[in-house]
Amino acid sequence: MPVARFPRFRRMAFPQELLQLRRAKGMSQQALADATGIHVTQIKRYEGGSAQPSMEGLKKMAIALDCTTDQLVFDPSERKIADDLKMQFEAASRLPEEERKIARALLEGLILKHEAKRWERSAG
Repeated sequence: MPVARFPRFRRMAFPQELLQLRRAKGMSQQALADATGIHVTQIKRYEGGSAQPSMEGLKKMAIALDCTTDQLVFDPSERKIADDLKMQFEAASRLPEEERKIARALLEGLILKHEAKRWERSAG
């Protein structure tokens, strides 16, 4: 049975991204610590690259920095939307809620079908 692979934190880029986002918000390390409830020493470790936060810590920092956890964790090229799909996603975001639900369900079904085929190929 194939082992699920999950994206790993960017070892070198996470500290730099955290630092850049914090500075862009005009926050000191202490201000980020106060906003998240994470000790300032731990914030320093994250920015220095000697520690990585838990999911709960990532969530708190994303909220405080007004960004997504994806921005903190993934390299932009890892989460990039293909150019040929951008306009469709933008148009779909303007649909009425009921039609957006249908679009999401169709897309999810297509993705699940693709992933199932991929798992079958890798298991065989």
